[in-house]
Amino acid sequence: MLLDLLGVVYDGDTQIAGAASAVERLRRAGLPLRFVSNTTRAPRGAIIAQLAAMGIKVADEELLTPARAAVEWLRKHDRQPHLLVHPDLEVEFSGLEGGSGRAVIVGDAGEAFDHANLNRAFRELIAGADFVALAVNRTFKDTDGLLSLDTGAFVAALEFASGRSPVVLGKPSPDFFHSALTDLNCPAADAVMIGDDAESDVAGALGAGLGAALLVRTGKYRPGDETRFNPAPTALVDDVATATDWIISRAAA
Repeated sequence: MLLDLLGVVYDGDTQIAGAASAVERLRRAGLPLRFVSNTTRAPRGAIIAQLAAMGIKVADEELLTPARAAVEWLRKHDRQPHLLVHPDLEVEFSGLEGGSGRAVIVGDAGEAFDHANLNRAFRELIAGADFVALAVNRTFKDTDGLLSLDTGAFVAALEFASGRSPVVLGKPSPDFFHSALTDLNCPAADAVMIGDDAESDVAGALGAGLGAALLVRTGKYRPGDETRFNPAPTALVDDVATATDWIISRAAA
């Protein structure tokens, strides 16, 4: 089982109804879990603490984020980061200053997506730095309940200006899904994804070879999302609780 967080388990600081019990039911059914999130504003410790406050205990190894994947990528390629990320996320990249080359790391920088910061990143790219996007989501559900621009719009601007294509580490990258499944020693065909993003979560998971992907009507979901991207969802369900019903009924069959 792979579960998205924002829009599936919680909205802002509020648990989506039935999420904690749904996670517990999946655990009791013996289904190994990984929480795969494209969230790039909060460090891992803050996410785990937020979930714990909602009554959902998640071990460090159960949470896969693009920032974690980026740190592994930087170490593997011996690069030091030029960060265009939210200030709260910068702590995740401490101790990586000594690489032999440079890499521009772009996440959801929020208000830090201003001209000066974007231009500094652009100049790093045209000087030869590697280009790494933590995610390329188009939108996210903001605190006012409306959709706002997400990282993908700013990644696209840098890609257009520099003529460079990024390495994408978060969803919908197949490697991101496969990394979670490798941790579980689970073949892709035996895995199920639950998400609120028809493009990154659902089509991304099915494109990576997962056996099923369920789209919930919570979070950023808007009517008609289930028909906008290919592959289409295996099923459209109301929320994570009904997704759990769908999964457990089939696991028991």
